[in-house]
Amino acid sequence: MSTANVLRSDGRTADELRALTIVYESLDRVDGSARFGFGPTQSLTSVSGPIEIRPNLESPSQATLDIQIRPLASVPGTDSKALATTLKSILTPALLLSHHPRTLVQIVGQALCGTGSGSGTGSVGRGWNASLIASLVNASVAALMNATSVPMKGIVCAVAVGLVRSASGGVLVLDPSESELAHLTGGGCFAFLFSATLPSTPTDSTDIPPCSLLWTNYTSTSPFDERELSDARTLAEKGAREVWKALKESVGRMEAPLKASDDRKASTVEDIHAASRDTDIHEEDDVKMEV
Repeated sequence: MSTANVLRSDGRTADELRALTIVYESLDRVDGSARFGFGPTQSLTSVSGPIEIRPNLESPSQATLDIQIRPLASVPGTDSKALATTLKSILTPALLLSHHPRTLVQIVGQALCGTGSGSGTGSVGRGWNASLIASLVNASVAALMNATSVPMKGIVCAVAVGLVRSASGGVLVLDPSESELAHLTGGGCFAFLFSATLPSTPTDSTDIPPCSLLWTNYTSTSPFDERELSDARTLAEKGAREVWKALKESVGRMEAPLKASDDRKASTVEDIHAASRDTDIHEEDDVKMEV
C-alpha cells in the first residue's frame, strides 16, 4: 500500500502524526494521572495502587489489575467495558504485577472528546475509534510513569492507521483525524511494547529500545491482504516511535515540578533549622543574663 507524501485535509503528510499533548494533571486521591492527546482526540487517565483489595478478589501471586473506561457522556456501556478488557490485555505484559501480590492496581480512563462516530460518546454498538483507543493506551502509560508505584518492564505506545481508497489504489495514513473517519475503508489501532529486554535487530535505533507488536484490531472492508497489514504495521511502528520519544521527553517536564517542590522543602527545612539555632542562641543569652 502507498504511503506517499500526499497532503491531507489538515495539511499533514500520510505518515505524520497530529500534535501530541502530554500533561501530568496531579489529580487528588490518586497516585498518578496524565492527559494524552493526538490533536483534539484526548483522554485523561488516573492510576491508584498498589492498594488494599477485598479478600475475595485478591490474587496470591500478583496484583489484581482493574481498568475502567468512561465515555465523554452517559454511563459506561458494553463498548466501554469491552475496551477496558482490551486495555487490560495490552497493559498487563508491560507491568510487573508479581511484585505486589494481594493488592489492587486500578486504572480509570476518561474520554475527553466524543462525536457521532463513536469516539467516546458511549453509544452502544458504535465502538471507539482507533485514535481514541491509542490515546487511552498512551494516557494510561503516562499515568503509570507519573505514579512510579507500579514497576514496569517496558513502555507501551499506541497509534492508529487508516486506509483511504482511491481510483489509483489505496493510501495508508497515520493517526486519522475525525474528519477522515468517514473516508476510511480500513484501519485500526496498533500497540507496541518498547523494552530493553526484547531482542534487538540490526535496523533498531541505538537511542530507542527494541519493540514488538502487542495488539492490533486492524480491519478492512476488502478481502484480507497480508501486504496491507504488513505496511500498516510498518507505518504504525514509525508513529509509535514518535510517541515513545514524546513520552521520554515528557519525563523531564514531570520531574521539574518535583525538583522545585523538593527545593522548597529543603529551603523550609533549612529555615526551621536556622530558626532552631536562633532559638538556642537566645536561650543561651538568657541563661548568661540570669547568671
